[in-house]
Amino acid sequence: MPPTLRSLVDDLRLPVLAGAEGLDRAVSWVHGTELVDPTPFLEGGELLLTTGLAVRRGFRAYVDRLAAVGVVGLGFGTGLSHAVVPPGLVTAAARAGLPLLEVPRETPFIALSKAVSRAVAADEYAALTRAGEAQRALTRAAVGRDGVAAVVRRLGQWVDARVVLLGPDGAPVHAFGARPLPDLGPELERLRASGGLASSAFETGGRHVVVQVLGGRGRGFLAVGRDRPWDPADRGIVTTAASLLTLALAQSDTARRRSRTAEFHLLLAGRGDLVPDLPPEPLRVAVLDGVAVGEVPGFAAEVDGHVVVVAEEAPAVPGALVGISPPVPVSAVAQGYRQALDALAAARPSSPVVRFEDLAGTGLMALLPEGAGRAFAESLLRPLSAELRESLRVWLAHHGQWDPAAARLGVHRHTLRNRVRRAESLLGRSLDVPGVRAELWLALGE
Repeated sequence: MPPTLRSLVDDLRLPVLAGAEGLDRAVSWVHGTELVDPTPFLEGGELLLTTGLAVRRGFRAYVDRLAAVGVVGLGFGTGLSHAVVPPGLVTAAARAGLPLLEVPRETPFIALSKAVSRAVAADEYAALTRAGEAQRALTRAAVGRDGVAAVVRRLGQWVDARVVLLGPDGAPVHAFGARPLPDLGPELERLRASGGLASSAFETGGRHVVVQVLGGRGRGFLAVGRDRPWDPADRGIVTTAASLLTLALAQSDTARRRSRTAEFHLLLAGRGDLVPDLPPEPLRVAVLDGVAVGEVPGFAAEVDGHVVVVAEEAPAVPGALVGISPPVPVSAVAQGYRQALDALAAARPSSPVVRFEDLAGTGLMALLPEGAGRAFAESLLRPLSAELRESLRVWLAHHGQWDPAAARLGVHRHTLRNRVRRAESLLGRSLDVPGVRAELWLALGE
């Protein structure tokens, strides 16, 4: 605890002449001065010492100036310029409620300065020690079995406060402590809208509340409130907890993303029975570029540099390029994924959302007589194996770009190049001719 006037009075046996009700005020420093108006050089929280060389009248104005800047007490040295403390000064101090201490000549001013300096140093050391112990305790909690919930609980115990971990939407996720916090809705909105604030502190209804934003991408908020003001040491402990929670939530997000990616690969393999929490059939598969997986609701996974969503309806995400498959059953998610990739390849900033049904090839094939489109496709593609057809289809869907097409197929670009050249040889046509590419695109889409 910081030193108080009462501790100085008790240790040095100083007479208290006025303002005894303020002896429990904390002393930040001791400052000696003989100026009539020392207030420009004060910050508040000081015990001011004087021998009264310049203060021989105007006691009321002098005391009022000191009280206005937050001086916690006045020590008046006797036995030099004054044998006793002037009665007018005692009256003025009593009127203002400012503690007035008599400092006899045998008690040098330096003794008060040393006492406060020792107490401040001891208090700072105790705060550092406590902060270190809290950091170790919170770190052990963060790496333990309960993880995030344990950090919330330990923080509440260390700072004796109500602690609530809130999700990005402001809904409580974990909490510790009995007394509820005030409504945080307006403050959370202010933090969201600020675009840069990492924390805020305010007082309402006698509750002192600190709110910290967790993570740059908005993983949620940490709100801590108690009945007494926050000191720097406890604010530091809250900041440490917020950092640990941000790290723990980031690790949790990473594990969740990996799990979703693995589940989507099960869908591609036709094992939808092993994937929980799927929406009802039929499903659409959407592939998105220009968006992070955490920004997309529903069943979303990261696959080959894209965000893939499996849902009843494709999500609308501003700023993203989106390719969407037709409705498919769970057993045909792999087909829907290929169709969504084809649609994504046709997406442009001017037309960011493309449905597979809207691709040009589908509409042109529908203009041929019934059955003629399929017959055309089979005739054209008969020389090609299933592997060559798929490689050619993906290559065309990526506008003849080798690297993205090879990445989509999971092969080396040279392997894909050999396949395309092999297909060109079997077909007896040059794939450098736009008309040939168009015919093949139509046939592969039939």
